[in-house]
Amino acid sequence: MKNIWLALIGVTALVGVAACNKAEPPSEVRHDVASARRDAAENVADAQRKADAKVANEAKDVSGDMKDVRNAQADGAYKVAMEKADGEYKITKEKCEALSGDAQKACKDQAEARYDSAKAAAKAQYDRSHS
Repeated sequence: MKNIWLALIGVTALVGVAACNKAEPPSEVRHDVASARRDAAENVADAQRKADAKVANEAKDVSGDMKDVRNAQADGAYKVAMEKADGEYKITKEKCEALSGDAQKACKDQAEARYDSAKAAAKAQYDRSHS
């Protein structure tokens, strides 16, 4: 009896294995291949959308960071330019003190005009950097 059961189990296993390797009809193969292609295309498209979204998000972060860097550079350059203009103005005004009368007034007027021009140039550069 034991041998009969073993034989039945063996035959059943062989039939099961043989059925697993049985060729499918061409129409079913075409259907399965088309379905697999659709699934693969959808998975690739989904992965691409997710990757694009992540890249866009990171680019936005980098863009924001780069904008912050550019703004900090512009702020620093503006402050340096203003300090240079202030220093030059004060130095020139002091040099004007060696003159007297109308010459001194003309010297100080020219110093003030150069100072105003330097401030305007620094402001214009700052504004261009922040746009």
